[in-house]
Amino acid sequence: MNDDWLSDGRKVPDDVMSYFRKAVVRAVRERGYSPELVAEVFGFSRSCVYDWLARFDREGYEALETRLAPGVEPKISKEIEEWLKDVVLNSTPMAHGYDTVLWTRDILAQLVKEHFQVEVSGNTVSMHLKKMHLSYQKPRYQAVEQDPQEVEEFLNKKFPMIRRLAEKLGADIAFEDEAGVGLLTRSGRTWGQAGKTPIVSATDKRGGYNVLSIVTAEGRMSYSIHEGSIDSERYIEFLKQLLRGRDRPLILLADRASFHQSKQVRDFVRSIRKKIRVFFLPKHAPERNPDEQVWEEIKDNNIGRRLIRNKADLKAKLSSALKSLQHNAKRIKSFFQLADTQYASEPCPDKC
Repeated sequence: MNDDWLSDGRKVPDDVMSYFRKAVVRAVRERGYSPELVAEVFGFSRSCVYDWLARFDREGYEALETRLAPGVEPKISKEIEEWLKDVVLNSTPMAHGYDTVLWTRDILAQLVKEHFQVEVSGNTVSMHLKKMHLSYQKPRYQAVEQDPQEVEEFLNKKFPMIRRLAEKLGADIAFEDEAGVGLLTRSGRTWGQAGKTPIVSATDKRGGYNVLSIVTAEGRMSYSIHEGSIDSERYIEFLKQLLRGRDRPLILLADRASFHQSKQVRDFVRSIRKKIRVFFLPKHAPERNPDEQVWEEIKDNNIGRRLIRNKADLKAKLSSALKSLQHNAKRIKSFFQLADTQYASEPCPDKC
């Protein structure tokens, strides 16, 4: 969008104009500023401001939405709105010939033109989507290899069975995962001059550590940092670490990494069956593992945003971040409150 609208109010997009009206009214009615001052600050005429205030007093904020002139038919009809909503919620652009899985307002405007011979702007499409309580969001990606039936069976049969076993044994249930954290782990955004990419100091060296961790719905966490890859021997050492000093059995839920399923690990777990059991999550379903959130917390919200100078510095900051999270029971509990992980925090139903 160009800047013509700054000097010509007729070119202000409808949804932006609706926002301006509401901001003006809020400044007067809720913040107590005079209509004259608000008109001067926002650059609108006093008559406009008084008109908006009158409309608000009669019908509330809804009266400040952009309205078509009497007798003008909207370009996007109710029929097109319902079609748009169905398309957004029940398909992806790929189903309509586009090489992307993410909807944009411009793609939807093109589809409206193709299907209804109605030409509208992306701004107009966006306004109608918001009107139908749709919003522009960061999606959650789901593996195409995932078997929905396997996930359903895990949630409705296997996990309730595991919960019953935990009650019978007096065991704790924990979720385990592993991840690599490297010198090149970076995330986040920063402010800078428009049109000029900000430059941030960072090392270009390679190297890193692998971390094993477990979390429980009660807010407990254990972890182990390793240099080099995780294999069966390292994993068994981690299991031994988890069992030291425990007075209750432990039931672990893990993904299907090769070392989890190795004969060496299976033989070890079988040899101390009264102390530990290991069950597997559905294949290609990491979103069902609350421990996945540990890596978002450590990598995306911590290590990836900090200046890491070398491998020793990485280990020190990684250890500090993990220790800090370990002592934040409230944050760990929140990992079990997501739509995909809440099943693991809910109390056992009567049938358990």
